[in-house]
Amino acid sequence: MNTPDWTLLRSFLAVVEMRSLSAAATRTGATQPTLSRHIRALETALGVTLFTRTARGLEPTEAALGLIDDARAMGEAADALARKARGRAQGLSGTVRITASVIVANLLLPPILAALRADEPRIEIELVASDQPQNLLRRDADIAIRMFDPTQNALIARRLGEAPLGLFGAQSYFARRGRPRTVADLAEHDVLGFDRSDALLRAYAAHGLRAARTDFPIRCDDQMVYWNLMLAGAGLGFAQVLLAGRHPELERAEIGLTLAPLPVWLVLHEEVRGNARIRRVADRLTEALGALLRGA
Repeated sequence: MNTPDWTLLRSFLAVVEMRSLSAAATRTGATQPTLSRHIRALETALGVTLFTRTARGLEPTEAALGLIDDARAMGEAADALARKARGRAQGLSGTVRITASVIVANLLLPPILAALRADEPRIEIELVASDQPQNLLRRDADIAIRMFDPTQNALIARRLGEAPLGLFGAQSYFARRGRPRTVADLAEHDVLGFDRSDALLRAYAAHGLRAARTDFPIRCDDQMVYWNLMLAGAGLGFAQVLLAGRHPELERAEIGLTLAPLPVWLVLHEEVRGNARIRRVADRLTEALGALLRGA
């Protein structure tokens, strides 16, 4: 039996966890054919079959299940080694990978990153726009901008401030439908909702408001689509006050509804804080985003 390299085992773990080549490809950034080749190469090296195809996706065989713990241990060791190596790198050149929510990545970070690139042309930026939390321990990113309190161990977190929320509508919507004056008036208005996410339903419930998914006539989980629907006058929407204030066509609906602001954190792994380029990017993000939030 040949000893498999870590690249093959990393692809194996991604397929095990995601149960499909397409989902594993999205997670790893590799192509489906590449992952398929890696799995075949690993099966050849080990002399076993690792997956069977079922209606539910790719199911690991008994042989594969017996490898998972050891493969994960190897992955954790490889990631720790890479983090320590990155943490000791002192040059202001190379790549820094940032993850942020779709809204933050689209509407807040571009001018900040443009200014950073002008000042630090040798630093390359990879920006992951995702509302799913990326795992910094697994090196999915070097820096994360998060709108919730960090919970993972071995992370350094800087609280940058808070992003106040409000209910907004386009002037075109108010001209067509009038303005709600109280929370009860929302029942007579089109409020933009989420599709599969229950975040808005939970927010309503936290304020003692009863709502069902069907109470929201347009539903979408993509935050940029939600934002653009609100700008187009398709309905009332919940948005960050900082961002809504940039659009004169948006007006706040003052109905006495108090919304808890979103905490904004910058998070990085403690083992990479000594990396000069990551530290430089983290400091610039802290300064720029902190200033924006203080002015919100």
